[in-house]
Amino acid sequence: MNDFTIKLDMPAEHMQKIFGMHDAYVKKLERDFGVAVIDRNGSITITGSEEMARKAENVLRELALLSGRGNEIEEQSVDYAITLGMEEKEGALTQMDGDCICHTVNGKPIKPKTLGQKAYVDAIRDNMLVFGTGPAGTGKTYLAMAMAISAFKNDEVGRIILTRPAIEAGEKLGFLPGDLQSKVDPYLRPLYDALYQIMGAESFAKNMEKGLIEVAPLAYMRGRTLDNAYIILDEAQNTTPAQMKMFLTRIGFGSKVVVTGDNSQKDLPAGTRSGLDIAARVLRGIDDIAFCTLTSKDVVRHPLVQKIVQAYDDYEAKEERSRQRDRERTGRRERQVRRRS
Repeated sequence: MNDFTIKLDMPAEHMQKIFGMHDAYVKKLERDFGVAVIDRNGSITITGSEEMARKAENVLRELALLSGRGNEIEEQSVDYAITLGMEEKEGALTQMDGDCICHTVNGKPIKPKTLGQKAYVDAIRDNMLVFGTGPAGTGKTYLAMAMAISAFKNDEVGRIILTRPAIEAGEKLGFLPGDLQSKVDPYLRPLYDALYQIMGAESFAKNMEKGLIEVAPLAYMRGRTLDNAYIILDEAQNTTPAQMKMFLTRIGFGSKVVVTGDNSQKDLPAGTRSGLDIAARVLRGIDDIAFCTLTSKDVVRHPLVQKIVQAYDDYEAKEERSRQRDRERTGRRERQVRRRS
């Protein structure tokens, strides 16, 4: 019988944040751990099996610590705290909370929110070249931008260079109105948005005029040597092997490079190999180069995005197993034909 009970005292202001609107967050915790959580006169009572009640207690204590540090408790934080609680990784959330990269123009701290993001940020700190791959919403580009802006403000680098391939996805660039810059700007818009949010439009415009921040299509990198710069190549899954080699050989002294991409969202022509895939095979094992793979567990957008990413991962894995079975059947038939002949 599930009659193990734990009592937990918690200040009312933290309890209100952790329980969520209409107790939505605590209902998640009750459902996932199979416990009952009741608020009685400023004291929380957790009832269930001893193992699950203690796990639920650890999650609530960790969320209370986050709230006590002035953090807003969001749905993503609760979901991830529950995931870590299931895996008995105590203290991971509060440890990540202590790693503040920088602040947005509105004063909001930018921190890694998952263990995968923490490993990614640490890899960027410790290596000259980092490849960060993973699905949409895992913060690959945003965290790299935050690290670049932090390094720029601390005078660790003299400029920031942001680039991505301008790949046409069903619509020809030449058909779009305007000059060359207006044609390629839509491809670079996500980079501008992140810069505005972290640095502020005025500061960005001022540094852009001075040439200290550059946002440009990948083709503009050819023939240059980039010294003392923080360089981010975004959407690298859409580079060809030749483009990737060209980009990587631009790296100069005093520079740091982050390459981000999502292998599940390639817009290259059919049959074209991705430069990101080739680089992962060619460069793995070289000192001062790190490869970080983020997963659906690291998605920090709306929880529905995490479910969509996981559903596509499951579907693609199922399709790959089906193709493998087809290849094996075809191979068996071909061997039988050869034996008969």
